[in-house]
Amino acid sequence: MLDLHEISLLVGKEPSEQKLLHEISTRIPQKHFCAIVGPSGCGKSTLLKAIAGIREPSLGSIHWEGRDLSVEGDLDPHEVGYVPQFSIAYDYMTVWESVETALKLRVRGLSADERAQRTEKLLTEVGLFDIADRLVKVLSGGQKRRLPMAMEMVSSPKLLLCDEVTSGLDPKSEDEIAKLMKSLSQTENRIVISITHSLRHLALYDSIIVLYEGHLAYHGPPEYLMHYFDVPNVEDLFPQLAKRKGESWHRSWLKHRLAYTAAMPADPPPLPEDEKNVRERPDVADGDKADEAKKLTRLFAEMRADAASGEKPMPKADTAVLEAVQSALEEKPAEVVQAKDKSKEAHREPASPDVTPSAMSQLFTLLSRRWKIFFRDRGAIVLQAALMFGFPCLVVVFALDGLEPMRQLGSSSSSNFLLQIKENTEFLIRSMKTGSLVSGLVMLQVILLTLIGSNNSAREIAAERLIFEKEKFGGVSPLSYVLSKTLFLAVLVIAQSVWMGVFVNMICRLPGELFSQIALLVAVNGAMTAICLGISALMKTAEQASLVSFYLVGFQLPLSGAVLALPKWISTITQPFIASYWSWSGFLKTMSSTNFYDAVLRITQTQLADVSLCFVVLTAHVVIGVFLAYMGCKNSRWE
Repeated sequence: MLDLHEISLLVGKEPSEQKLLHEISTRIPQKHFCAIVGPSGCGKSTLLKAIAGIREPSLGSIHWEGRDLSVEGDLDPHEVGYVPQFSIAYDYMTVWESVETALKLRVRGLSADERAQRTEKLLTEVGLFDIADRLVKVLSGGQKRRLPMAMEMVSSPKLLLCDEVTSGLDPKSEDEIAKLMKSLSQTENRIVISITHSLRHLALYDSIIVLYEGHLAYHGPPEYLMHYFDVPNVEDLFPQLAKRKGESWHRSWLKHRLAYTAAMPADPPPLPEDEKNVRERPDVADGDKADEAKKLTRLFAEMRADAASGEKPMPKADTAVLEAVQSALEEKPAEVVQAKDKSKEAHREPASPDVTPSAMSQLFTLLSRRWKIFFRDRGAIVLQAALMFGFPCLVVVFALDGLEPMRQLGSSSSSNFLLQIKENTEFLIRSMKTGSLVSGLVMLQVILLTLIGSNNSAREIAAERLIFEKEKFGGVSPLSYVLSKTLFLAVLVIAQSVWMGVFVNMICRLPGELFSQIALLVAVNGAMTAICLGISALMKTAEQASLVSFYLVGFQLPLSGAVLALPKWISTITQPFIASYWSWSGFLKTMSSTNFYDAVLRITQTQLADVSLCFVVLTAHVVIGVFLAYMGCKNSRWE
């Protein structure tokens, strides 16, 4: 049983505070299919997110099977399924892999055979088993709506929430999805609540919730909807709603709701406040209650007459409950309702144990899925190959004209004074050119690797943020998710940086400790990759993350001090944040025992840091970036 008690949701701060939901109270029994309808912007998705626990109500409480969720915490991931408007499956995964991965992420303790059997069963239920080996990106619209339902059913939730899953579909696909939701509501005492703009299938639902301007205007059987709103056709519902304010519709519903909620199929007892609202509201007079009782009696008589003539079947309703409601309207006690309420309270089942897999298990599943997507995305592979093999060639091109002077760097050995002056002058000029070339080649490698690092991760989280939010709602650990991204990117970083260092060294033969130089290239690539991963987790969109990351790379060269020395007070502030400075500085320091180091010192006024300090700072950048990514993923970002 799902109970909503006076749910209100406010956004903003005074005086511009806005109320999205207004004191919504209703009750939905188990094994029930409920639709939420209303004009755009009336609060349908907001209400669904409040039920799911995605948005916290400002006032009121939500009760699930007797538990006050505002006190005892949100629904457990295995208790609720949420099918949003957006796709929750990856384009480069197959239908089978999508459901099987959802099983691995949300249900623990299944063997490979058990997962295969359950995956087959779920796909068969939603009608996708025959195309199980097809990639998600080639599915039709209706098939793409069926797949998320199979993915959400992996944990057999008792509450399934569907947000406009039939929108944008052709009539045939819309019919199929609506019937599928109906069938899901008939198993395992499940409640299925669906937001819909379409009024074509209202007869399929057990009850209809009508929202208008954030107010509850109706919740009752579809058979009574047109009667309640006094419209000849269901298509006239929205124009009829527009004739009154939402608050007016809500007041009207408070006055009449007992007559309609009692006729719902599964005998839900009215809320404790119902009778009180009818008896104590100043706008409900005794004459109104008598009129309502007559109206109810007349309505039931008409339905019985239609059923007897074979024109319409009698709606499912418990006669005892109807009589109890009539008694309540006539100010007679409803002992039957109270007795049933107490009986259900006494037989409430205990909450199910947690079935979510461990964080380590989720990590391996997420990492495996990421590599699978990478190898199937030809565009991503081509781009990575172009960056990995093209950028080192670009570095070498800039070194071709200066290779011989760099290799022949040496001081004068002549005994002739004038000749020695001439040779020393030539040596100084050659030394400055060589120092400039060495410094430039090192910085070019570093800047290109920061650009590669930005490309690696700027969109990694932001581009799939909504899918992650959905998976986090289903029990996926943010730590597992961030670590899976970190391990995946670490492989790219090492491959890119090692190849850059080895290839450039083979052609240019830069002096110094090759191992330390490659390690510094890995460190700067890793630092920029991690920082941009953090940016990706903190930004609202992939475009914002890419833009911020691009600007961050753009500042690397001017603020590094490699080209022009910065004023000391500025460099003191900026250098700790400029990864390129630490990699460039440490790389040049590995040449400290060669003449090339002296040549570099002749052309730079920027102080070079020790290699060990450079490693410490770059490692700190990596840690900070991963931490920012974790904090960004831990915070909710559904919008």
